[in-house]
Amino acid sequence: MDTETSGSSLSNDVSAPIIPWHDLTWWILILPILMIIALGLHLFSLLLFTHVMAGSLWTGADIFLGFVLGPVWKYLSPAQRLAIQSRLVPNTFLYMPILALTTGTTGWYVANYDGFAVAHSAIFPWIVAAGIVVLILSFVGIGMMLPTNIRLLQEIRGPHPSPEILQRLTFRNRRLAAVQGLFQVTIVVIMVHLAITS
Repeated sequence: MDTETSGSSLSNDVSAPIIPWHDLTWWILILPILMIIALGLHLFSLLLFTHVMAGSLWTGADIFLGFVLGPVWKYLSPAQRLAIQSRLVPNTFLYMPILALTTGTTGWYVANYDGFAVAHSAIFPWIVAAGIVVLILSFVGIGMMLPTNIRLLQEIRGPHPSPEILQRLTFRNRRLAAVQGLFQVTIVVIMVHLAITS
């Protein structure tokens, strides 16, 4: 049972910062840098590339966490879960928010460049739908999952992690990841429709 989780399985350094800056996925900053270059130099192809790349990485990560790792989670031992969380959670701090912000921003500018972000466009309702889904995904990811992850890491790094708190936070994130996965599938359907009709 999850309640058997013990902090003794990991060596907790309570003096270490909650967010391990050296473990963050700093390479993901390449995408917003490319976005800034594309917007500054009016390079539509680079902007489109950045949008597709950020969106693909974001969708892939959410679907993997929600529909692949989620179902496997219940078969892991408490020690295995704690070990995975201690490495996985820090790697999402920078990765997921950057992908969310880059995908949404580049998507808006791509729609503007294509002339779709105007009310008289035939596919404008689909652009609005895409924007709403991206806002929901960003809110769930940044506004709900990120604080939960920080709280989870604080508990893991504490001198005596509480099995009950770890279980509650973990299963909250599993549910949120499933929601993210469902909305990512929705955005894929919208993007496919836009690609076909435009």
